[in-house]
Amino acid sequence: MATQGKSTAATHEEYLSGLAEPRRGELRALHELVRATVPELAPTMEFGMPGYGRYHYRYASGREGDWALVMLASNKNYISLYVTSVVGDRYLAESYAERLPKASVGKSCVRFKRVSDVDTAVLAELLREAAAHPPGELA
Repeated sequence: MATQGKSTAATHEEYLSGLAEPRRGELRALHELVRATVPELAPTMEFGMPGYGRYHYRYASGREGDWALVMLASNKNYISLYVTSVVGDRYLAESYAERLPKASVGKSCVRFKRVSDVDTAVLAELLREAAAHPPGELA
């Protein structure tokens, strides 16, 4: 069941089914937007959150691993869309803040209450750009 972002769900469908309405419909719409916009990003589950497009990272320290390029989470007061791409020296999500005025945008996270609060065409553009600029090697 998903209540505060993370869950014990093993699949996207299980995660979405575990949400109460209206949040279930909101996250399903966002999931469908991601799948339609960047179908090349394979679905994955990371720490109980639906993800899309795994990539491999390696830090200068030698630490390495795999992570999702895009992830969704249903939190108590908002929906989170995590986008881990970096273009130049800036997280990609940050560069879309002005174009998503009803969203709270952090370094790699776009937070909003309802999908209708954001321009889905702008989210689609963000997703396409993220897919074109993964921070590591897509797995």
